[in-house]
Amino acid sequence: MKKLLLLLALVMLGACKTDQDVKKKDEVILWTSYNDSLEVAGNADHSNSRMRYKLIQSKVLDKNEVFRPLYDEVSKMTESEYQKLLPMILEQDIFVIRNHIKEGRLTYENLVLFYLYRIYKYELNNSTTLNTVIALNKEVLKQARVLDEQNEMGVATQMQHPIYGMPILLKDNINAMGMKTTAGSIALKDNKTEDSFIVQQLKKNGALILGKVNLSEWAYFLCSGCPVGYSAYGGQTLNPYGRRIFETGGSSSGSGTAVTANYAVAAVGTETSGSILSPSSQNSVVGLKPTIGLLSRSGIVPISSTLDTPGPMTKNVKDNAILLSAMLGYDEFDNASLKENYPGILSAGLHPEPFNEIRLGAIKELIDSDSIYRNTVKSLQEQGATIIEIVPPEVRMEGFLSILNIDMLNDLPVYLKQNTDTNFVKIASIEDAVAFNSADSLIRIPYGQALFNGILSDTTTAAELNEIKSNLEKNGRAFFDTAMDKHKLDAVLSINNYHAGYAAVAKYPALTIPMGYKLSGEPISLTFIGKQFSEAKLLRIGKAYEEKFPNRVMPEDYAN
Repeated sequence: MKKLLLLLALVMLGACKTDQDVKKKDEVILWTSYNDSLEVAGNADHSNSRMRYKLIQSKVLDKNEVFRPLYDEVSKMTESEYQKLLPMILEQDIFVIRNHIKEGRLTYENLVLFYLYRIYKYELNNSTTLNTVIALNKEVLKQARVLDEQNEMGVATQMQHPIYGMPILLKDNINAMGMKTTAGSIALKDNKTEDSFIVQQLKKNGALILGKVNLSEWAYFLCSGCPVGYSAYGGQTLNPYGRRIFETGGSSSGSGTAVTANYAVAAVGTETSGSILSPSSQNSVVGLKPTIGLLSRSGIVPISSTLDTPGPMTKNVKDNAILLSAMLGYDEFDNASLKENYPGILSAGLHPEPFNEIRLGAIKELIDSDSIYRNTVKSLQEQGATIIEIVPPEVRMEGFLSILNIDMLNDLPVYLKQNTDTNFVKIASIEDAVAFNSADSLIRIPYGQALFNGILSDTTTAAELNEIKSNLEKNGRAFFDTAMDKHKLDAVLSINNYHAGYAAVAKYPALTIPMGYKLSGEPISLTFIGKQFSEAKLLRIGKAYEEKFPNRVMPEDYAN
């Protein structure tokens, strides 16, 4: 009997110790909120109204909850171990990283740990945080170890897609199992979902989903003139080239900042009109907005089923082609998805187009007004590219906002019905979201919700909307096609997201690549806009440009 009592006591003691250990782990403080009033005040008089911040930190997201689950494992990596990995991973392209793994100098686990170490190093420090990473995949290290075990067993690598084992971050309007999909809104803070179609494709090809990144709330279709990169759930995303100095671009703000800060191999963004091109340009990374229908939109919080698309955001053209190809596939549940195959995308990042075969249109207004663009056009000519100075026709863009308004009014309820659990998500429509936000406007909508209110007041009929869509598609294509057809051009050259709206309504692809930096240090990019399904051609042209003019420079505060 005494032995039995002793055994029970030991079991109870062990149970208590376990409970204490769990409690201790749950209570570890990795991050504390701080008084950001000085940072806010520093931007109060900014000449750019979209940078007049009211707050920096999220009022609802506790970073401890995001970073605790993997902390024990990440904290085992020493600074010395991290520094040894640095030259093998930092700023390297996917094929270089894969070769290190193939040759045994690197493991998938160490690759993931490297990126996690950087995220913890910079995002838990209030003086360097970009407010970018707002969720982490708790299983990612276990998943990486499985790949390492398969590697050790000699699983053939020649059949693997190059994305295999590469850690990828997702904009937080893209569904991914095991992480919430919030679109930056407090109304969706508990939204647990299954994988979106493109995440299924990424996983099928072996990618590791590292986590989720912040965005402009509701993909920057909530408030008017408010800061890009802000969401009530995630706070204010900041630009690594100048925190609180330069805009992040939006709405894929976290995708752009995370890639340039080397928080992952690559990230996925989404665009309706400029939401990949803008943050890619502002953060000096390569961003591709594909032709509508090339990639599935199923399982992505929508603005417009007419214009929405996901797309890759990477440090270089090669990785962009790889990530794009890893997400391809026909989705029967997306009525824009196409069964046709578009070959050459994967190889495009490896095979630059010869300059003497490239024909580009340079917009006269930009040549006259921007010296960096003008010098870039001249340099392309000197390399042998044919450059035609063009003046696009003036086309009418009336009704563009109504496409977004009416589409979102109809598309958001469909997403909510198909993807959310009513036990956790209490809104089912735009009307519900407006009411939810209004119930606590200081926390939920500090910059208002003028665009949401605009959705509810838009009286455009279905017939009128169809006419608007048809007219704008014709007008958008005329803007580019007039010169492209006449001069047999491969693409039109733009800057950043300057002509994103025309490309959006035309449903044309656009590729933006770092072009340099202004005197202030703010990044600026060259954007190639082509006709439908010309992604492979754009990537080959982009590869030629990037290879000859490697303009990207890391933000110096995030270089170690």
